[in-house]
Amino acid sequence: MQNITGKHITLRALEPDDLDFLYNIENNESFWEISHTQTPFSKYILKQYLENAHLDIFEAKQLRLVIEEKLTKKQVGMIDLFDFNPQHKRAGVGILIHPDFQSNGFATEALSLLINYTFTHLDLHQLYANITSDNSKSISLFTKHQFEKVGVKKDWILSKGKFKNEILFQLIKE
Repeated sequence: MQNITGKHITLRALEPDDLDFLYNIENNESFWEISHTQTPFSKYILKQYLENAHLDIFEAKQLRLVIEEKLTKKQVGMIDLFDFNPQHKRAGVGILIHPDFQSNGFATEALSLLINYTFTHLDLHQLYANITSDNSKSISLFTKHQFEKVGVKKDWILSKGKFKNEILFQLIKE
C-alpha cells in the first residue's frame, strides 16, 4: 500500500521502527477503554504483531495506519479499519491521537483521508464507528464527517466499575 498523503499528515503502514510508539500507545491505560485492552502488551508480542502487519486487508480483515505529521515525520496517532467485510462492503473505523498532539486538526484530516481511501480504493459502501456517549471529541469528529447516529447500545462498556452507553455511527457512501 502506498502512503495516503494530505496537507499536514501522512497515513502510512506500520514499520519496525514504530515499536516504541506502538508500545507506548498500547500500554497507556487511558486508551484501554476504547481499545478494549485489559492487560499490558510486551515488546516481544508487539514486535511479532509488526512482523505480520504486512498482511493484506483482505486477508487480515483489518488495517492499522500510523498518522504521521508530514513536516517532522513524528507519529501523532493511529487510525484503524476493523471488521473489514468486502462481501458487504463495510468496515469499522477507530482513531487515536496521542494527547500531546490533540486539537491540531490531525484527527479531522486523518478521518477525511481514510474515508476517501475506503470509498475510492476499497470500494466500500459504508463505515461505522462505536463511540461511548461521554466521548464528546469523537462524537464531534465523526458527526463533522457526516456520520449519523443510528443506535445506542445501553450499558455496553464497563469502565472503572460503571457501565457506559455506546453509540453506533454510520457513514453510507452517496
